[in-house]
Amino acid sequence: MAELRGALIGCGFFAVNQMHAWKDVADAGIVAICDRDPERLRIVGDQFGIARRYGDAQALFADGGFDFVDIATTVQSHRALVEMAASHKVPAICQKPFAKTLTDAKGMVAACHAAGIPLMVHENFRWQTPIQAVKKVLEEGAIGTPFWGRFSFRSGYDVFSGQPYLAKGERFIVEDLGIHTLDIARFLFGDVRTLTARTKRINPQIKGEDVATILLDHESGATSIVDVSYATKLGVEPFPETLVEIDGSAGTIRLSQGYRLEVTSGDGTEVTVVPPALLPWASRPWHNIQESVLAIQQHWIDRLKSGGETSTSGADNLKTFALVEAAYQSAVSGQVVDVGALLR
Repeated sequence: MAELRGALIGCGFFAVNQMHAWKDVADAGIVAICDRDPERLRIVGDQFGIARRYGDAQALFADGGFDFVDIATTVQSHRALVEMAASHKVPAICQKPFAKTLTDAKGMVAACHAAGIPLMVHENFRWQTPIQAVKKVLEEGAIGTPFWGRFSFRSGYDVFSGQPYLAKGERFIVEDLGIHTLDIARFLFGDVRTLTARTKRINPQIKGEDVATILLDHESGATSIVDVSYATKLGVEPFPETLVEIDGSAGTIRLSQGYRLEVTSGDGTEVTVVPPALLPWASRPWHNIQESVLAIQQHWIDRLKSGGETSTSGADNLKTFALVEAAYQSAVSGQVVDVGALLR
């Protein structure tokens, strides 16, 4: 099959990682870019040698000449752009968070289903090398049946310096970071039946919450805790590592700082290190996320070519997005939320 041609909409902070990754993806390349900011359009276009540049998405779609679109804009524009892609029958990747509301997310999935086009959410944390290593241990059955887990991302990293808009939203850490950690919990433990959450705002300079603790009751019978913080000052900054603890009926898994993976089973304890690759265009400490961007984009192209469903399809991501909505509902009400009821 000939190389698949893509268009990128949104040339902001994180999209540069996606552009680098597209240059490394086999059998694909970006042929056009779009952004309302002429300066960002110029910077990214010049950096990656993209001649076709648009300030308007409708003009981009009208000209066509591409096989898929990668939507890397902020969340406010996602539904309109995904529905625009559906109306032109162009397969779409959408950056997380998927949508402003669960209703919008459902509408986006329905529009792409009706158009008969694939829709994938760029939910890359499950594609990180250490998380994939944990998944492999679970699938091999080394620790038996998991019954308890903790998925933790606690940091004092100044995430606002690169993405200042994050400080201005009414919602912050659950929507921006917790969504990744909740997806890891689903990826490793399966879907969630009920959820309870508590949130706090420690940093007085931001509008949203910067700490969240979430208790999940999984359909498998396992219980997990997702805890995220951008207000935690540590001696060794773990950003952007997700730390994992899992207890199973026959052993345990511990993924700790420095990508140290400790597996205890009936055969004893085995310790390995499962670091991400430092790609030529990547930089520490972001290389963990940057490698996963390449992995998920290659997965998208492989699935487009084979016709299979993606791991983080729009339909699958509705279940992760519902956890975000449930967390905010629970934090306000103080009550347990039935996740299934949100999806019906």
